[in-house]
Amino acid sequence: MRRAGQPEYAARGRDRRARRLPARPGKPRVDGPRPTAAVVGGGIAGLAAATALAERGVAVTLYERQPYLGGRAGGWPTTLRDGTPVTMSRGFHAFFRQYYNLRELLRRTDPGLRRLTALPDYPLLHAGGMRDSFRHVPRTPPWSALGFAALSPSFAVRDLRRMNPVAALPLLDVRVPDVYDRLDHTSAHDFLDAVRFPEKARHLAFEVFSRSFFADPRRLSAAEMALMFHIYFLGSAEGLLFDVPRSPYPTALWDPLAGHLHRHGAEVRTSTAVEHIAPRQGGGYRVTTDREERCHDGVVLALDTAGLRGVVARSDRLGDAPWRERIARLRTAPPFLVTRLWLDRPVAPDRPGFLGTGGFPTLDNISVLERWEDEAAHWAARTGGSVLELHAYAVPEGAPRDVEEKRLIEQLYRVWPETRGAAVTDVRHEWHDDCPLFPVGGYRGRPTVRTPDPGLVVAGDLVRTGLPVALMERAATTGFLAADALLERWGVRGVTLWTVPDRGRSALLRGLAGWATGSGPAAR
Repeated sequence: MRRAGQPEYAARGRDRRARRLPARPGKPRVDGPRPTAAVVGGGIAGLAAATALAERGVAVTLYERQPYLGGRAGGWPTTLRDGTPVTMSRGFHAFFRQYYNLRELLRRTDPGLRRLTALPDYPLLHAGGMRDSFRHVPRTPPWSALGFAALSPSFAVRDLRRMNPVAALPLLDVRVPDVYDRLDHTSAHDFLDAVRFPEKARHLAFEVFSRSFFADPRRLSAAEMALMFHIYFLGSAEGLLFDVPRSPYPTALWDPLAGHLHRHGAEVRTSTAVEHIAPRQGGGYRVTTDREERCHDGVVLALDTAGLRGVVARSDRLGDAPWRERIARLRTAPPFLVTRLWLDRPVAPDRPGFLGTGGFPTLDNISVLERWEDEAAHWAARTGGSVLELHAYAVPEGAPRDVEEKRLIEQLYRVWPETRGAAVTDVRHEWHDDCPLFPVGGYRGRPTVRTPDPGLVVAGDLVRTGLPVALMERAATTGFLAADALLERWGVRGVTLWTVPDRGRSALLRGLAGWATGSGPAAR
């Protein structure tokens, strides 16, 4: 029988070792006068926090400076040259099966996750022509990693002989926060050098994923890369299976969730920027926007790095001096570029809906939107064309934008030559530099959910937790944790959470990792 709150696919045994974190006990809902909470930021973290609070009877006001919800996974309307109204976004996002808490958030309005559809593979292409695929790789660790090495053409026997397996053993038992104590002082690039990981496999397997943190591997903490390896390969049996929305993000995900919040009495205020927050004498906070002031009993700061720095800098009475200094030191990853092209002819029919690339100057992946998104499919069917999206995750800082836009499209022509002869009927270029940077040695300087002010909490993918989560799942998880911290103050029951296993999956693997690191207890 499925337990209340248990993810449906976990109940089916997709990964029998998924870790359940029971809800903290308390009243099921607020009774008596409703406490009020301001959630500042309408991305995934803010939506998760607002949902958990509103469902338990808290009077929630959600503030979002953009006119749309979803944050970096949001979307907004635009009109093409031919008069077609379409939805633009900041690019492709993979909703992996091990994103348990994010998927539970989406189940609030889509219990069967029917607004998501699975892509059959995660294909990879190296600039030298080598290809890789995860379609036939086993999902259960350690066979997943061994299967990838056996099936991938990027692993030659002579390369495997040159590897330093002892240096790789810490990957067999990744625990948070221990992995940061071990590896946060090393870059992802240097860690792979120490392992003597094959160059071609590095481009195809590791750098494709590490660049999804919007950072060059030379600047990315090896601990983040090790955590990623645990989540997708050696810690979870969900593998690299993922889903994508059948419709643009607002239609499939965030508009329904906004309706859910309204039905629970929350007020969603888009196009509203929070300028200042001040603690009130006697408790609570005064939140000042570009329109008005309101008072709230608790505040969730669910902002990107720059937004968090800005609000804290303008709100000089929040937190204490050490906390404020840590927030001020947070940095963003290099700028990234998303280019969407509407072409007058289709790409070759055998092109995958998503292709990861490695070894190219800036191109990191290509999406064929009409393969899964209904809006793009309708446009392609009506015009006979194709809608493509290109990602450059970490563009050199200071590079001329017009040059980089042209260079990205030229790389598309190199990967799929048939696109060179297609006319571009319309194009959109999206430049942003608001993703958090997880630099070498930066873990201890990142904020936690709780702050020196009991009524002020922080959520987002920049927030450190003691849980094995990353990217969008870290955003959703910290949103729920932030809500839980406020609910605890009001005696209300918390939120049940799920994660991938919090250590290596077998005693043998943990023992090997413990031997390599000198931590005998890792064998337990």
